[in-house]
Formats: sequence, C-alpha cells, structure tokens
Amino acid sequence: MESIFHERQEGSLCAQHCLNNLLQGEYFSPVELSSIAQQLDEEERMRMAEGGVSSEEYRTFLQQPSVNMDDSGFFSIQVISNALKVWGLELILFNSPEYQRLGIDPINEKSFICNYKEHWFTVRKLGKQWFNLNSLLMGPELISDTYLALFLAQLQQEGYSIFVVKGDLPDCEADQLLQMIRVQQMQRPKLIGEETAQSRDQRLPRSDVDQAIEVNHPFEGTGMLDEDEENFQRALALSRQEIDMEDEEADLRRAIQLSMQVVEVNSRPRHHRILLSCLIPVRLTPFLQKNCEGEDKYILKSSNNSYSSNIRPQSYMISQL
Repeated sequence: MESIFHERQEGSLCAQHCLNNLLQGEYFSPVELSSIAQQLDEEERMRMAEGGVSSEEYRTFLQQPSVNMDDSGFFSIQVISNALKVWGLELILFNSPEYQRLGIDPINEKSFICNYKEHWFTVRKLGKQWFNLNSLLMGPELISDTYLALFLAQLQQEGYSIFVVKGDLPDCEADQLLQMIRVQQMQRPKLIGEETAQSRDQRLPRSDVDQAIEVNHPFEGTGMLDEDEENFQRALALSRQEIDMEDEEADLRRAIQLSMQVVEVNSRPRHHRILLSCLIPVRLTPFLQKNCEGEDKYILKSSNNSYSSNIRPQSYMISQL
C-alpha cells in the first residue's frame, strides 16, 4: 500500500490532512486554507455590515474570533467545502433526510469525510477497496465492503458527522494500481504514538514475579489473563520465591549444624509443608476464564477523543485480478 498517499497528523492540521488524503496529493497547505478562511470571514463581515456598521450586532461580530479557523490550525466545514469546490466536489450530509431518501448503498459512493470534535478524516475507495485514511493512524487501514456500512454506523453512534463527497475525484496512482490488484492487510496500523508507548513499556524492568507469570501463562494476543488466574499465578510465583529463600536458609543452618557435629534428622523445615499445604487449595480452586477466541476486534475513536474496541474489518490475500 506504499502507493497510497497518507499524511500523518501534525499539530491540529487535520483538515489539511483530510483534504490531501482525499485528493491523494499535497494539494492544500495551511496558507491556502487560511486564505479561504479569511475570505469567508470577510464575506460574513460584509453581510453583517448591511445592518449598519454602528449597530450593536456588527460591533459584537467584530469582537468575536473567526469561526472558520484558529491559531491551532483548525479549519471549519465551510473552509473544507469551499476548498473542494475548486475541484468541482460537493459535500452532502450523510444522515440528512434528503440523502437517506435516496437509499444509496455506501459502497456505491466514492468517499466520505468524517468529523468529531474538530478532527477531520477521510474514508475513500481506491480501486475496488475502501481505506480509512485517518491522519491519526500510522498508515492507511483497509476496510472491507461488508464492514463499511457498519463502520459508518458506528461512527454516527459515536457522535461523528459524516459527509458524502460528490463529484469526480482527480486521478491518482493508487486508484489506478488498485483497479488491477487487491491487497491484504495482516495487521491494523497503529495509532501515532502507540508504538512509542509500547517500546517504552518494553524497556521498563519487570519483577521476577511478573516474569514468572509470563512463563506460566504467556499472553497469546487472544485475550487478557483472567483476574483469578493472574492472582493465582502471582501467589504461586511469590510462594516459589519464598520456598527458594527458605531452602537457602535451611542449607546454611545444616552447614552450621554439621560443622558443630550436630545431627539433625529433620532436614526439611516444617514451615515448608505449611506453605505448600496453603497453596494446594488455591491451586485446586476453580476460576473463570474469559474466552476471547473468535472475537475480531478493532479500535474506533470514542466520544472522549479516545479509541474504543469494536469489530475489526476483514482482510484479504494479495492476488492478481
């Protein structure tokens, strides 16, 4: 999927990334989008001035910050819409009654623009496959045809506004290539910063107990350890550490006793048996295990700007048409 153009998030320039990922090239810069925003501000000022430049409404309007852009790099839907008009493209609200009455299957569209809490991203069809081109991801994410409608419905449930992009998009290399081949994505792309966080966690020193738990019950990627099982493994590891320490103490005592020529019949301290007897009921205690086999999960952004677990899109083998 190297041929797919994908801008990653920089600052708050998600509107720029959204447009460029949609058009598959570096078509817009922050300067150009700022110019469109300033033009919109001026048009709004002129409309307000029609009511009189000395009116209270006009003076209040002049004191308000722009609704089309801010210093962080955010741009409004009006800026995005005007930018797309340059290419003869139009935005229609996906969940509007007018569009819903058309009864168009989402897979028959070409692209969507999604927005939630000032974050914009593109979902576009390239060739015969759909891709999530969210700039918060490390790369494009493949979306199956059967999953697309569910994906959009989930976004709406999370509070996203979705716009259908109408019109002919400019030609691009990725679209031409993917008309001839289908691609497979074995692993979902990580969120920006997720890989760094995982690397940092891997560098943190682990205790002997945590390592013992991993040896006794390694994480296989199909589900987390059950809480009861984890407690049992931790208790078992701690007990083994304690037994090892007591064995060393016992050896030391036996060596001292032998040096003093004192014969000790009982070579195993009694409290070893007590400790083991305490562990037996724990080992035999039944516990519930969470079976995650068969579940296919994936991350979607939630209403608090985090990402939540949802159904993962299907993937396909690379094959020649």
